[in-house]
Amino acid sequence: MLGRVETRSVSPVFVGRVGELGTLNAALSRAAVGEPQALLIGGEAGVGKTRLVEEFASAARSRGAVVALGGCVEIGADGLPFAPFSTALRALRRALPDELAAAAAGQEEELARLLPELGVAAAARHDEEGMARLFELTARLLERAAADRTVVLALEDLHWADASTRHLLSYLLRTLRTGRLVVLATYRADDIHRRHPLRPLLAELDRLRTVQRLELARFTRDEVCRQVAGILAYEPDADQVDAIFERSDGNAFFVEELAVAAHEGCRTGLTDSLRDLLLVRVEALPESAQSVARVVAEGGSTVEYRLLDAVARFAEDDLLEALRAAVGANILLATPDGDGDGYRFRHSLVREAVGDDLLPGERARLNRRYAEALEADPTLVPADERVMRLASYWYHAHDPAKALPAVLDASVEARSRRAYSEQLRLLERAMELWEAAPQEVRAALRPVGYTEAYPPCGCDPATTPLRYLDLMAEAAVAGRYCGERERALKITKRALRLLQDEDDPLRAAWFWVQRSRLVHSLGRGSGREELATAQDLVRGLPPSEVHAEVLTHIANWSMVHAPGPDAYQAAERAVEYARMIGSREIELNARQVLGVLMVHAGHIESGLAELEEVRERALAEDAPSVALNAYVNLPSELEALGRSREAVPILEKGLDFAQRHGQPDTEAWVWGNLAESLLSLGRWDEAERACAAAGRVGQGVAVRGVHATLRAELALARGDLAEADRQLAAGQGFFGSHEPAPQHHLPLTRLAVQLAAARGRPLEARAHLAPVLDRGFPPGAQRDAWPLLLAAASAEGDARALPAADPGRAELLDRIRTAARTLATLAPVWQAHACWVRAELLRAEGRSDPDDWSEVVAAFERLERPYELARTRHRLAETLLFAGGDDERARAAELLHLVHAVAAHLGAVPLTEAVTLLAQRARLPLSPASRAACVDPVESLGLTSRERDVLRLVSAGRTNRQIAEELFISPKTASVHVSNILSKLAVSGRGEAAALAHRLGLFPPGAGERVSAR
Repeated sequence: MLGRVETRSVSPVFVGRVGELGTLNAALSRAAVGEPQALLIGGEAGVGKTRLVEEFASAARSRGAVVALGGCVEIGADGLPFAPFSTALRALRRALPDELAAAAAGQEEELARLLPELGVAAAARHDEEGMARLFELTARLLERAAADRTVVLALEDLHWADASTRHLLSYLLRTLRTGRLVVLATYRADDIHRRHPLRPLLAELDRLRTVQRLELARFTRDEVCRQVAGILAYEPDADQVDAIFERSDGNAFFVEELAVAAHEGCRTGLTDSLRDLLLVRVEALPESAQSVARVVAEGGSTVEYRLLDAVARFAEDDLLEALRAAVGANILLATPDGDGDGYRFRHSLVREAVGDDLLPGERARLNRRYAEALEADPTLVPADERVMRLASYWYHAHDPAKALPAVLDASVEARSRRAYSEQLRLLERAMELWEAAPQEVRAALRPVGYTEAYPPCGCDPATTPLRYLDLMAEAAVAGRYCGERERALKITKRALRLLQDEDDPLRAAWFWVQRSRLVHSLGRGSGREELATAQDLVRGLPPSEVHAEVLTHIANWSMVHAPGPDAYQAAERAVEYARMIGSREIELNARQVLGVLMVHAGHIESGLAELEEVRERALAEDAPSVALNAYVNLPSELEALGRSREAVPILEKGLDFAQRHGQPDTEAWVWGNLAESLLSLGRWDEAERACAAAGRVGQGVAVRGVHATLRAELALARGDLAEADRQLAAGQGFFGSHEPAPQHHLPLTRLAVQLAAARGRPLEARAHLAPVLDRGFPPGAQRDAWPLLLAAASAEGDARALPAADPGRAELLDRIRTAARTLATLAPVWQAHACWVRAELLRAEGRSDPDDWSEVVAAFERLERPYELARTRHRLAETLLFAGGDDERARAAELLHLVHAVAAHLGAVPLTEAVTLLAQRARLPLSPASRAACVDPVESLGLTSRERDVLRLVSAGRTNRQIAEELFISPKTASVHVSNILSKLAVSGRGEAAALAHRLGLFPPGAGERVSAR
């Protein structure tokens, strides 16, 4: 009987899935010409995902591709870190041993964390960039392995994936650029509930245009009929097909189970329970085979034969007979060649049903047997799985005395593999077991074996027992490394509550620093209060690593939020303390802060030299986190000094370094700085692409806020006010009131002023500016302060002819002048902005002079700032035309021609329109084609002569009634004219219409008084 079932439980005919298989084959064809492909295959349990992958794999092999399969391993309720990647890489190594060795050359010690066969993993530093380094090396390994042949990497059961596997897959799909590689992954769609950890990853990957997602539907009745015919080897009758289709609802696996059950005459014994359906053939096995099935169900996704032998405790012949029965009934399968001798359930649904049928005590007893067998003979399982599986078995055996040390050992193993998410989960499990474990077990544990991140606090870690606080410290850092900041913050707060009853200032200060970093990264505050508490705790204590770290973080905070003498002194003290205790990495970080503050203080070249030296030393001493900060800070300071061309190549190198060594946020900071420098250099299209890249990879609040600010600036320059408004609101939301750093809130204020001015709302622009002027600018804020004052002065100049803006203008202009006198002008770019602000202030007072604007233009001609140069040339041309004279007119024509060319090239729509209309009003040609005829600028807007007169009066601030009186028309007619004007100008109100007219210079001062009635 078992022989017949074996041949009929799976259809030899592949049914349906024509479209899905076609999509997969098309992806294989694209990969074969060097375009990496990524696909996600979702569907409910039993719908046929694995069968589809098998068919595709067979077709791919027939076309010469190498197929590497890896499945997510579930041990109890736990996933093994990187299990599917390790399995797939192992298969790839078997298929391409020489090629994979060449691809991994030079990086074997790091890649051994995923594939131990490459060598012994090096004892490396752990930091927030460590996991990213491993991910980058893995991506490049796969690209090199797939350089000359097509490789299919298939990862199954992603719904069981550990967090590290999910993070690696995300990184891989976001960064693959070359290679003949197909990456596909399957998951159970019906398991992905709202809180399932895979759900955010699927949402993230959906946003990538490079990832295709397939959802497998259930079979139709005709497909079920073909499947049943394949299983039974004859055409079934229609009633039988109808019954199976109705009961299975088209689920391929249920069709198989129902077809076999009907064939064996078990149909009448079935109930409507899904579990009963899955268990019916298990219960038909001999008792010994059922017992073995229960043992395998609790052992994990796959159980090695020798381990199964030790746990089942059968005589060898009896075990083999029981396995033969289970395999013959197609309940269990022998694992494929290459993965060792072992057994797994043919379908995970059956394993889950058998496992769920175990009694609680029975489950704990089986886990204890597994743990005892593995402790007695560690060779029973692969070496890279041993520690993790032992920890899981002891934990599910409910034995805290054995589970606590095993779980801690597993956390160290996870850390060594840079699986920080699993390390955090295991440390949380250790904290859960802590109180339940006997005191003598806890007393035997040592921090030297289980914690790395925690700095020494005056005790000998080799003789001092491990403390609960030590676990909390390690868990907090693991949470920060893997991006689980919320969990890390909760752990940190709990630790600080426990420390309230202890006299341990160094430990408390260390946790306050962690809390500061987490609060800031989560957007819950600036972190200053937490750092102040840490500083109070270490004050008066002997120099220590904790003390030096506190001082460095305070100096860094002050550099960003309150630059000045106090910040400078804090940075010098941090460098001094770091050198005293011999902490090279803390010293380099502190020197980096000091270098930035030196630039701000006017020691420009020495500050830049310090930053460059820190970058070189960090690279030479293998301190990637310091080097990454240098790749952000050095070009940022060059950009602030107007040296954008010097910044770009450093940023391009930094981008390559960040993609190999950094977290997504670090890469996003580099992209953002690159976008800013490209924007300054007039490479706007490239800047837009860099902005988009920053938005794709950035996750932290601050970097997303800066990204939104850059997008708003670009949109505003291109005339898309709605987009600029959206991005400004996003930036304000990311920073909020908790982030008062000048480098963030000053650009946001400037954008708000510029948007209000563009909409003809000068009073709103003043309201945005006033709080900043009230506070004053801190030292070193000139980078962002000069553009803000320029925007404010320019807005006042544009609003000069608006009567509503007259009250308070003189006072505001004086305040802008006073604020400008507090700002440094040590760099040429700041000197140029100072000249520009002075000229705009004079324009706002009606005292524009060509000589003033000539000085501004000359200052910007010495810089590489094409957009700013074009804007100042436009102002000079405008002033020359108002001055009159043939020479001035000829010079203005030349300037307008240059400005128009630059504005059109950049896509700066508002500037292009302003120049065009100014040229039209002055009857100046911008190109040879326009010399034939110069159109009246008002006519170019589509306005009638009457609407021209009405717009003059609207620009002068007249109401509809006043307009009606002056033009001898009714107020209703005046209202109709105003509505038509607003429509033709595409503006939302009278203020915007007036602002547009004044900005384009449609009416000279006083024109509103010279209107005749027609």
